[in-house]
Amino acid sequence: MPSPITPFADEADSLQIDDLTVENRTDRVSLYGSVALTKDRAGLEHARALKAILDAVVAALEDEENLPEAVATKPPDQVPNPFG
Repeated sequence: MPSPITPFADEADSLQIDDLTVENRTDRVSLYGSVALTKDRAGLEHARALKAILDAVVAALEDEENLPEAVATKPPDQVPNPFG
């Protein structure tokens, strides 16, 4: 099963696997939430989708020639509280 996203390709791709969200960015792929890998066909499909995404992420990282030790993370923009 091919990955439904191309890791690190853009800032727009996002998908859901059960309650797990996968967000694509140019410097990271973020996973948050949860996914139940149940012992049934739905669990198998969830496991295959997750594996395809992780395999694509590993391949993209292994193909990177100048992979840094760590990516600098930028804190989220602070938005003024309109009620405070």
